[in-house]
Amino acid sequence: MHVNHDSAAPAAAPITFDQFLAVDIRIGTVVSAEPFPEARKPALKLVIDFGPAIGAKRSSAQITEHYRPEDLVGRQVAAVVNFPPRQIGKFLSEVLTLGFADTNGAVVLFRPDQAVPDGSRLF
Repeated sequence: MHVNHDSAAPAAAPITFDQFLAVDIRIGTVVSAEPFPEARKPALKLVIDFGPAIGAKRSSAQITEHYRPEDLVGRQVAAVVNFPPRQIGKFLSEVLTLGFADTNGAVVLFRPDQAVPDGSRLF
């Protein structure tokens, strides 16, 4: 799946509200973050707690331009929690951590502007 990160790209094709609801985007708190030197592109290994209903999940995130592991612990992030897990080297990435590209294409994480309960779903 190719996703266009270009801010000048046109909007994607229209979808239905049911299609939007099929994508389960939740807020979680990063409980651990560490370098992922084995990854082909610079990345970090995250463990994110999505609360009691979903629990802690792992994510490989290409966010090394703006974030250091020690700055991420305790931070809330948004992630898609209902994609199939993806094997990245020896690491199983269970959720897709969400962000936007800055003017240089580096990822800026997406998060709410106020704290919300872990596991809260985007709607």
